[in-house]
Amino acid sequence: MRQTREAAYAKINLSLDVLGKRPDGYHDLRMVMQSVSLCDQVTLTLEEGERLKLSTNLGFLPVDDKNIAVIAARAFARHTGVDLNGLSIHIDKQIPVCAGTAGGSSDGAAVLRGLNRLFETGLSREELARIGEEVGSDVPYCVMGCTALAEGRGEILTPLDPLPDCWIVLCKPGFPISTPELFRAIDGVKIRCRPDNGGIMSALKAGNLRAVAQRMFNVFEQAMPAKRQSTIEEIKNVLIQHGALGACMSGSGPTVFGIFAQQNQAELAAGELAGSYAETFVTRPVDYRV
Repeated sequence: MRQTREAAYAKINLSLDVLGKRPDGYHDLRMVMQSVSLCDQVTLTLEEGERLKLSTNLGFLPVDDKNIAVIAARAFARHTGVDLNGLSIHIDKQIPVCAGTAGGSSDGAAVLRGLNRLFETGLSREELARIGEEVGSDVPYCVMGCTALAEGRGEILTPLDPLPDCWIVLCKPGFPISTPELFRAIDGVKIRCRPDNGGIMSALKAGNLRAVAQRMFNVFEQAMPAKRQSTIEEIKNVLIQHGALGACMSGSGPTVFGIFAQQNQAELAAGELAGSYAETFVTRPVDYRV
């Protein structure tokens, strides 16, 4: 029996801009992404067996070919020729589901990295990221793991200077957001404000946490239904009132995050939010390129 374990880190969007719809039906995006320490644990075990198996600690998640972890494993096998018979994947989920924090994509990316080690195929991170393009738009970023500018569908990545160390409070409201519906909504909305991606990149280069936080913005917040938008704003206000340098929605939501310079302020904010929103976490930036 051989076994390996990979941490599948969540991500947040320090910025997210939708530039327009493409001829292939996708949208061109420009966003600054950041990995955070909140993570799932993905365990890969190879032993005698007849088929690929997947299990998770959450009974409502699919464990067949609909799960991105299985999709990633099959894509890896197509590119490398490895035999997946006898492979078991177990995912211990800690990242909220359908939250705009790449929980599924990070699992798929962790499977790619883990299989590369388990089968000793020697692929580079860049080669794994190219396989990840077939799996999902956020998977290439989750393979690389860093502070990065993501363009195109999210697969064109430019590493950036790291986010200065800080505390990040994540808070997921208890309602779902349909990503396809949100993209359809954004097509019909006049975007009034856009993120200052250039300013964020300059602030990262200068190591100026406050300047990064003050420039964070997500255009999807302008396309949210009014009731959902008010909840997002309420959470952001709690974070700011407790000392967050800035607050923003991540991805297509509904998770909201705030960036704090002081740990005690982050913990107080998380404590207040946890009274209303069970899925509230204090986390920190990570860079797992090395």
